[in-house]
Amino acid sequence: MSKTTVTHLMKMKSDKKKITVLTAYDHAFASLVDAAGVDIILVGDSLGNVVQGESSTLPVTMDQMIYHTQMVSKAAKNAMVIGDMPFMSYQLNESQALHNAGRFLKEAGATAVKLEGGVSVVSLIQSMTRIGIPVQAHIGLTPQSVHQMGGYRVQRDEERLLEDALAVEDAGAFSVVLEGIPSEIAKKITNTLKIPTIGIGAGIHCDGQVLVLHDMLGLVHRDLPKFVKQYEKLHQRILDAVQNYCDDVRNEIFPGNKHCYT
Repeated sequence: MSKTTVTHLMKMKSDKKKITVLTAYDHAFASLVDAAGVDIILVGDSLGNVVQGESSTLPVTMDQMIYHTQMVSKAAKNAMVIGDMPFMSYQLNESQALHNAGRFLKEAGATAVKLEGGVSVVSLIQSMTRIGIPVQAHIGLTPQSVHQMGGYRVQRDEERLLEDALAVEDAGAFSVVLEGIPSEIAKKITNTLKIPTIGIGAGIHCDGQVLVLHDMLGLVHRDLPKFVKQYEKLHQRILDAVQNYCDDVRNEIFPGNKHCYT
């Protein structure tokens, strides 16, 4: 299997082959996700929620994102690695945005970056792509704007969403994440754009899908959005394993003879 590239993703859309995306935040999980054949690994700022225990993605820093992306990039043999630009890493000015986007490629080994916003970030996407930084856009429900949106709400303004989608495509984005958008609106956007759409809470008609790894594996015990399908319940299995270990140690069952040196 060859490394996933921007060109590969465009061909997948034209061939109507679905694109698979999962998040990962460290070397161990990235190795597993890559070996399983996922097309793209997104090092999401969702690590704030599922790794750091924050209530939102807002506290995540640029240095933290670089650190986690470095670990994932070392593990990804075939999947494209996308680094998620955290809150206030690109909003101040173009110089700041280009510097931080460049860090993902130069220091962290990512192939591309992702940033939230539509029409409002067109100039940044143009500047990044002009100097060779591939950009994945993200429209609809944008978690970094949670306070402005009044919470995690489904976005239903079809005219504005289509305007945002066309704007980021024209600016040079190679794909766009559609989050928290009704299925029929996402279908219209997907059919309109030449670049792939990656859905998360946007229905079946997108060119691909993305989920947070910890949610789909049931690693973190938390309330899940409606759009998450949980493929495993590892939270309970890990609890059971650790409790069994504690019992074995306390009852002098572990370490047994086969675990000891002679």
